[in-house]
Amino acid sequence: MPTQYHPGKAALWMLGAMTGMISMAMAGRAVADSHDTFEIMAWRSLVGMILVLGGAAATGRLSEIRARRLKLHALRNVFHFAGQNLWFAALSMIPLAQLFALEFSTPILVALASPFVLHEALTRRRLGAAALGFAGVLIVADPWGSGGIGLGTVFAMLCAFGFAGSILFSKVLTRIAPMTEILFWLTVFQFGFGLVLALADGQTTWPTAQSFPWLVLIGVAGIGAHLCLTRALSLAPASVVAPIDFARLPMIAIVGALFYNEPLAAPIFVGGAIILLANWINIRRGRAASPGATMP
Repeated sequence: MPTQYHPGKAALWMLGAMTGMISMAMAGRAVADSHDTFEIMAWRSLVGMILVLGGAAATGRLSEIRARRLKLHALRNVFHFAGQNLWFAALSMIPLAQLFALEFSTPILVALASPFVLHEALTRRRLGAAALGFAGVLIVADPWGSGGIGLGTVFAMLCAFGFAGSILFSKVLTRIAPMTEILFWLTVFQFGFGLVLALADGQTTWPTAQSFPWLVLIGVAGIGAHLCLTRALSLAPASVVAPIDFARLPMIAIVGALFYNEPLAAPIFVGGAIILLANWINIRRGRAASPGATMP
């Protein structure tokens, strides 16, 4: 259990997190024709680095940033960089609601991989939840439809693997490193990866008066969403926060319909709900296995 339990306040913080994620998706689409994903990641991370350093300086936490555990930081950020690039690539290829629904499979992948990284038990309940979640993913991906599985859908499914790896190694880091250190090296490594790969093809596009505000928004929204989610988890358990996060799906579906003329497809909502159920089963199991855990 978190040290405080304020589900109402947690819901408000989750609203901030969802707003940040949706804003980042809309901004990513706005610059997709002007910048490749590596350039977007480089600018996103540069903005994030400035925000992290500014926040650390304002709160007296600059001393928490130290050059230690760099191999672990690098490994975590390789996964995150791959997942985030695939996410940005999928943005302009498939409906926003489909991308967000497939992204919800990340916790299921974390549950399957945690025995190998975090030495947690792989129970029959976890395997059953994973199978249920995979069924939801198939419904969302709709491989039997007229278009089959396109490249955007593949990117969306693969980004969940990248995010899962990032979460697993983040869990390891949170046991031994302060959050300021984790966020700082997150932005530094992401900026370095993005800059090198953006320059590698010799066709770098610099921000314009039209794209620069969107790139800044991506950076602010990304860091803001992460901080809001962390704050929500400090006020309520994951079993409360995760179902609230599912509200992102209808929210982004409405955004897609209003701003991008995307259809409100029933399979996305049905499959997304099944994925959510699988996540909820894993969360309840995790809390039941914790000493002294009680359900809210």
